[in-house]
Amino acid sequence: MKGMAHALSPARDTATPPLDGRVTAHAPLAPYTWFRVGGPAETLYAPTDTAALAQAMRAWNGPVTPIGIGSNLLVRDGGIDGLVVRLGRGFSGLSVEGTRIRAGAAIPDAKLSQAAADAGLAGLEFLRGIPGTVGGAVRMNAGCHGTETRDRLVEATVVFRDGTTRTLSNADLGFAYRHSDLPDDAIVTEAVFEGTPDDPTAITTRMAELMTARETAQPVREKTGGSTFRNPQDDSAWKLIDAAGCRGLRVGGAQVSEKHCNFLINHGEATAADLETLGETVRDRVRATSGHDLHWEIKRIGRPA
Repeated sequence: MKGMAHALSPARDTATPPLDGRVTAHAPLAPYTWFRVGGPAETLYAPTDTAALAQAMRAWNGPVTPIGIGSNLLVRDGGIDGLVVRLGRGFSGLSVEGTRIRAGAAIPDAKLSQAAADAGLAGLEFLRGIPGTVGGAVRMNAGCHGTETRDRLVEATVVFRDGTTRTLSNADLGFAYRHSDLPDDAIVTEAVFEGTPDDPTAITTRMAELMTARETAQPVREKTGGSTFRNPQDDSAWKLIDAAGCRGLRVGGAQVSEKHCNFLINHGEATAADLETLGETVRDRVRATSGHDLHWEIKRIGRPA
C-alpha cells in the first residue's frame, strides 16, 4: 500500500486509526540494508512527519523497531515482527543557525558534514567517513578519527514509544563509547550540532583526506556493514582478529575482509545466518587467543529463519 493516510491496521488491532505515511505489509528489508540480507518486516512504515510518527507510536500495540539506511544493521533471515519504522523525506530538513546546524534524522552523515563545510563550520568532518544517518549517529554515538557525535551534538528531538516527543540535551542522552541511553524503540527525528568557524576550502580538504584514508583502508565497495566489533579499551578489534588468524575466514557466502578484518563481507550469496555465525566464530577465536571478549558494533535484529 502506498500513499498518504493509509490505515495502519495489523491483525492485532483492527481499530487502529488512519495514519499519514506509507504502509507496506510483509515488506522485504534486504534492499534497505548494506549487507543485502534479511527477512521481511511484518509492517514497514514511513511516516510523513514527527506528528504522524508520534501518532503511530501511540496507536500501535506491538513491537516497534526503527531502522536507518541499514549501514550498521544485520536483519536476521526470519524478519522483524511488528512495526518497522524507516524515516524518509519528511525528516530531511537541514538549516544553518549561526554556528549551529539543524538536521533531520534521515539526513546522511556525509551530507551533513558537507553542508557544515559549505557553511564554514568545522568539527563535523568526521561524519564524512560514517556511512549512516543523523539519527543513527545520535543513537550509537557514532565516531571516527578521534571524534564522536557527543563531541559536537547540542540536542536531539526524540519520539518515545508512548508517543511523547522530547528534546534532549547532550547530557540527557547518556553517551558512552558507541552508546547512548536511548531505549531501542525510541526514534530520533532531528538533531542540532555545534560547529567552529573555519575556511570552507580548508574543511573540504580535510574531509577529502579522511575519505582517501577510508577508501585505502576499508572495503567500502563491498556489501558490508561497517566496523563489526567495538574496539576494546586500549586495543584495536582488527589487530585482535588478525592475530587470531581470522583474516579471510569464510562461512558460506560471508567472509572476513582481507583488506580490513573488522569488516564482514557478503559476496552475494550469504545469508544473515552466515554473517552472524562468522562473527560469532571470530569472537570465539579472539577470546581463545587473547582473552578479549569482542562486542558487536553492528546491530543484529529480528528472528532467525
